[in-house]
Amino acid sequence: MNSKAIFSRAEFLTKFNLPETTLCEWEKLKLLKPVGFSDDKVPLYSEEMAEQVRHIQKLNELGYGSEEIQKIIKKVGLPKPAQRKKKPEDPNKYLTVGNLAERVGLSPRTIKHWEDKGILEPDMRSEGGFRLYSEAYVYLCELIRDLQLFGYTLEEIKLISDYFRDFLAFENDLAAFPKDEVSLKLDAMLKEIKILFDKMDLLSKGIERWEGLLKKKKKEVLSLKNKNLKRENRKKERKGP
Repeated sequence: MNSKAIFSRAEFLTKFNLPETTLCEWEKLKLLKPVGFSDDKVPLYSEEMAEQVRHIQKLNELGYGSEEIQKIIKKVGLPKPAQRKKKPEDPNKYLTVGNLAERVGLSPRTIKHWEDKGILEPDMRSEGGFRLYSEAYVYLCELIRDLQLFGYTLEEIKLISDYFRDFLAFENDLAAFPKDEVSLKLDAMLKEIKILFDKMDLLSKGIERWEGLLKKKKKEVLSLKNKNLKRENRKKERKGP
């Protein structure tokens, strides 16, 4: 699953040769809006905005002012690519590395390490190094952390995370993939699910054994502690005041 390109505000202005004042005006009139923000509050824009910008610029070249363009767009909307089947980007659904780390209770360094290992792949990235992740990555990061507790290596976790991303892609647009490829990968996913169920069963039985053992040992330790305390008290009584 290839990540889409995003641009910082400076990159976006350069790409479309836009003055800062023009972009500010468009945003004020809600002709454009960022898809998200970096951890340093830098606005981020998606490559899919290119057509919106070109359409606004074309209307502007025809002599329409920004407020007139706003009325036109409110009335007829912006043209959509014939091939695009996805819904428009929701600027609230993406998370930065810092946001994702905070949601999962990990450090940003851990998230970046997993990305370096190919376990995570951001939905969007810019040439300047900004990354955005969808909400689904909160669940994936929690899954990765759990798999480490189950004794999985990073190589094994990468395989499962690849299946996870494949599943999201299939779920989003099943018709875009060959039937045989989908069938093979879904069978592989079911196989991994069974393996994980088997490991969870072993882990569950182990936890049950350890719960019984620890409860017993806790009572024995408390009993021994109590005996030791009584011994100290008797020693003090023999010494007297």
